Amino acid sequence: MESFQTSLGHLSATGMRACVYCEDILFPKVHRTMADLWSIYSKPVPANSRELWTLLLQCSCITVVIGGLFYNWMYASLEYSWHLSIAMAVSFSLLLLLTLFLVHPARCVFSMIMPTLGTKQGRKVLLSACTMIVVVNITPNILSNIKTILQLIKCISKNSAESLLNSTSLLETASWEVGDAIQENINSINSYRPMNGHVRFSLLENSSLVYQQMHLAGEKIRKDFLIFEVLVKDSVRVGNKLFAGFSMFYLCFESAWYLKNYLTNLHFDNCYITKKLECLAADRKTAHLLVGSSKNLIRPTGLKLSREEVVLCLIQAMLLTMALMLMLVVVAMDHFAFSIADTVMRKTAQFSMVPVNLSINYSAKIEILPFLLTILRLPYKELPLPDFKRSYQHYLVFSSASCSISPPTPPNPSVLLVVGLLFCILYATVFLETYAHRLCRQITGSFFESWEEKRALYLYKKLSRKHKEEKKPREKLKVHLGMQEMPENYGSGQAQPSGVGSCF
Repeated sequence: MESFQTSLGHLSATGMRACVYCEDILFPKVHRTMADLWSIYSKPVPANSRELWTLLLQCSCITVVIGGLFYNWMYASLEYSWHLSIAMAVSFSLLLLLTLFLVHPARCVFSMIMPTLGTKQGRKVLLSACTMIVVVNITPNILSNIKTILQLIKCISKNSAESLLNSTSLLETASWEVGDAIQENINSINSYRPMNGHVRFSLLENSSLVYQQMHLAGEKIRKDFLIFEVLVKDSVRVGNKLFAGFSMFYLCFESAWYLKNYLTNLHFDNCYITKKLECLAADRKTAHLLVGSSKNLIRPTGLKLSREEVVLCLIQAMLLTMALMLMLVVVAMDHFAFSIADTVMRKTAQFSMVPVNLSINYSAKIEILPFLLTILRLPYKELPLPDFKRSYQHYLVFSSASCSISPPTPPNPSVLLVVGLLFCILYATVFLETYAHRLCRQITGSFFESWEEKRALYLYKKLSRKHKEEKKPREKLKVHLGMQEMPENYGSGQAQPSGVGSCF
């Protein structure tokens, strides 16, 4: 027991030392390292050779990761050939490396691409990507299941028609045997020999023409459906490539547009209480300006949302829910098409052959001149013939192994998982849009610190001017109240203050 308590005490002491080490040494060191790396990355020009090589290493790491993702995107998603994908990925990586390493604003634009995905523009891109995933993966699956149903209908029609045509041979055999039985019975009487009364069926002579017409109709349907399927796949593939290029261009354009407005318009997105603004107000001893304007200013590190922002988020969430309902309709159509195809396949397999029984029960009697014998009142008797009873069996075949029917394609659960994950991200961006704007603002401010000082000075002057304009009506109101109090002082015989005469 004492050894257990001792080991437990050692473990607790080790845990306490680890926590103290992390809080006092590790976390501050990691924070300083990350801050130093970000400072080097966001500087317009490196200060020394160490910062130059560090910047080159950072840009190289970013380029390798982006190049690998770009290759996978080109080869797996856009379905380009592997050698073209490698050539495009290498070229793009080298161009990106040179751009990030040499162009300071390009590093800022590249850094703002990820926060831009959290804004309204990024939400449009993600929603378009979700739509494209549904169209690319679910629509061909629906077409495949419809194709299976059409193949099954074609196979059933062909086999059932063949079975019906083959049933005519059964009728011919039955009629021929009945005719033979009748003739044998008549021959046994030796009094009358009828003509050959066999029934002849000529339908089988045109069976090849029926097969040919059915084959031509099936081939026409197959070719039309194949043309439609190829057209849909090609359209989806071209649309996917166009959308991919547009998405990349749109994200870069949005980030560049924000940076351009930030650098050319001092009023653009300038409503944040930054550290430079706080230091400026503290140096000039006007910290009350920030307190009085707290309703109109936003702290970039704050988490509180205003009422208007919450209402806007709810409206955006409702619009996103409508888009989700449309996606769910397409997904439900995929499940419905698979369910129909699978049910028809199973039911057809259960009733692949239907037995048909043809029973013939023939009985006859012969009377010789019954009318004459009746007139002469002579007795007559009937000559019974042997009965003919026979059964014939035939099978109507609806499906056979010779039919080439592709099996039903079940819905891909990974597509549903990706679509669900994207919609979770979309719903998150609805409420994180405000914070994404703030993050873009902080990234831009860290890249252009001198311009951030100008923006802070512009906002400070604007707050000072607004404070002075609000202060003048209050001073006029005080003077007006003083003018109303003067007659009362004169009437009471009190001495007039020396300062009041100077106000007139």
